[in-house]
Amino acid sequence: MTSTAPAQSSKIKKATAQFMFSHPAHILAQGFGSGLSRIMPGTAGTLFAWLIFDLFSQRWPDIFTPSHWFWIISIGFFVGVWACKITGKNIGVADHGSMVWDEIIAFWLVLLLVTPADLKTQFYAFIIFRFFDMVKPPPIRYFDQRFKGGFGVMFDDIVAAFFTLLSFAVWRHF
Repeated sequence: MTSTAPAQSSKIKKATAQFMFSHPAHILAQGFGSGLSRIMPGTAGTLFAWLIFDLFSQRWPDIFTPSHWFWIISIGFFVGVWACKITGKNIGVADHGSMVWDEIIAFWLVLLLVTPADLKTQFYAFIIFRFFDMVKPPPIRYFDQRFKGGFGVMFDDIVAAFFTLLSFAVWRHF
């Protein structure tokens, strides 16, 4: 007898706190809850990244040095590939909107490379990064469509970070 009901693993689950706390990968992928925002979760995740970067860098400057941030971001990328793969599989969507670890890591990279900078400059970095992440102009769209799974989730945001930094380089040159 053939069942017409979809398999449980293919059913899309709702992004809730209960889902987030059901696996450590979900907590990370959903940005410690920032991705559960009902309004623009990617933007909420990026704001969370900005807050954490500034807070940690100011509160513990001897620990959160630029070289330590580099290692945190590097390791965070690879851990994020794992967390986003698991979370995407468990929630039923490979790149679910509640998964914001990719925005967090990518924006930390932007902040690492534009700071020290005043609040106004950091705000411009935020706006430019969000533009590239949301609009996904070519070639970001190419990478978003080409690479799948946890790596794909993480990589297109790194490309968005690259274009944000390239925009800053061009802006500062002129």
